[in-house]
Amino acid sequence: MEVDFSAITTIGFDADDTLWVNETYFRNTEEKFAELLEGYETKNKIDQELFKMEIKNLDLYGYGIKGFMLSMIETALELSNNEVSQATLNRILNLGKVMISHPVEILSGVEEVLAELNSKYRLLVLTKGDLLDQERKLERSGLSKYFHHVEVLSDKKETNYQKLLDHLEIEVKEFLMIGNSLKSDVLPLLNIGAKAVHVPFHTTWQHEEVSVENRNHNYLTLNTLDKILAYL
Repeated sequence: MEVDFSAITTIGFDADDTLWVNETYFRNTEEKFAELLEGYETKNKIDQELFKMEIKNLDLYGYGIKGFMLSMIETALELSNNEVSQATLNRILNLGKVMISHPVEILSGVEEVLAELNSKYRLLVLTKGDLLDQERKLERSGLSKYFHHVEVLSDKKETNYQKLLDHLEIEVKEFLMIGNSLKSDVLPLLNIGAKAVHVPFHTTWQHEEVSVENRNHNYLTLNTLDKILAYL
């Protein structure tokens, strides 16, 4: 696919599952959560109810581990008719704490790409989730030195991106976004006239999945992040 990036001066990077591993830990925690509640429902039912609870709570808690923890607790109470034990609730809280304290696992090739592009472009981190958690992961990753600006957004829709670009005085035509989510990192940017590159991760949260009919846009897809160096 021929893509012209000659006008690009600023590149935004998603964080979770673009710079470092994230979704894998959520899936592993969901497995352990289902095991804790296996006396009340089937694994499939538990997974479905947890996802429904997460979506219902998004407007209240936003994205991130803390909201996920609260949704697990609420799901446990609901599925058990408020009979779940205090010990089990404590184990659920500990599952979340383990996620928060987990070492940051940088994805292959990420630091090499950032080191190469840092001197040529203005690099940004544009992520969503819990502010404290995302700041903590960035610090632990050792990657903060490559970025000119870090923004934790409440959501990643056209209006969120446009307001941020306006605030940072970045021309839309000069901006490129790179991320693993078509819904959050690619389509909103294309819709406002910027460019975007999709670097899929091996697992995607159900809420971030995009139907086939919504993928009919002009964007570049790469198997790994380091492939972007051939285009910039």
